[in-house]
Amino acid sequence: MKYESDRAIKSALFSQDAGCTHASEVQQCYYVTGEADFVLVVVVESMAAYEDFTRRHFFQHRNVKKFRTFVSMDAVKRGTQIAL
Repeated sequence: MKYESDRAIKSALFSQDAGCTHASEVQQCYYVTGEADFVLVVVVESMAAYEDFTRRHFFQHRNVKKFRTFVSMDAVKRGTQIAL
């Protein structure tokens, strides 16, 4: 999922106002450059649970300009190690 904000102080705004960085569904949250302000990795058990998550954290939140959902069909590569 990617998320775009309407405000300039985006990192503080997202973590404090939207509160979804504390949501159990959010596995990872990245403040990024480009067409989105944040990229979230959200893990839920069903699309109904995802819909509930988006309603609670995005639909009625005053600072969310828009968000776009990407559904993973398969993990092509996973890992957290960095080759230095």
